[in-house]
Amino acid sequence: MILGLDVSTSIIGYTILDEEAKLIECEAWDLRNKRYFPDLYEKATYVRDRLAEITASFNIEHICIEEPFVFFRAGGSTAKTMAKLQAFNGIVSWLCHDTFGIRPVHVSPAKARKLNGIKVARGQKAKEVVLDYLLKNEQSFTIEYTSKGNPKPASYDRADSLIIAKACYFMLENPDENEIN
Repeated sequence: MILGLDVSTSIIGYTILDEEAKLIECEAWDLRNKRYFPDLYEKATYVRDRLAEITASFNIEHICIEEPFVFFRAGGSTAKTMAKLQAFNGIVSWLCHDTFGIRPVHVSPAKARKLNGIKVARGQKAKEVVLDYLLKNEQSFTIEYTSKGNPKPASYDRADSLIIAKACYFMLENPDENEIN
């Protein structure tokens, strides 16, 4: 089985696929409530406990995690935010290794989209393109909407985790793309 993760400090999307890339579970852990999750340590403790639940229920053999974004752009994240994301991604990677005894493979969002056959045209928002693609092509992937008809925030994280998990499957199936051993 494959575990795909889209890690951020606010919402973590996770997907579990079986050996034939069939979707078993695709959910999200919401870490936005500062009363419950005031710092990275509380968030890491929560993630550790959720990973323990997964290892008790599923025989995970491969783990792929979306690489965090590392480039600056106008209107983007600050250096402090990016450093925090990098740190948390490292913590979650270690928790996966410690919990499952598996070294996670980090996959760039661009490579994950390419392996899934998703093309993002200039000017389009990648997260929206990925979500639309999955809603049209993955029957078992569904989302909830806000009262205004927009996808609920965790929808994008769940979608990204599914694309990462499927990329992991494609890399396992295609030795030319394989970073997983």
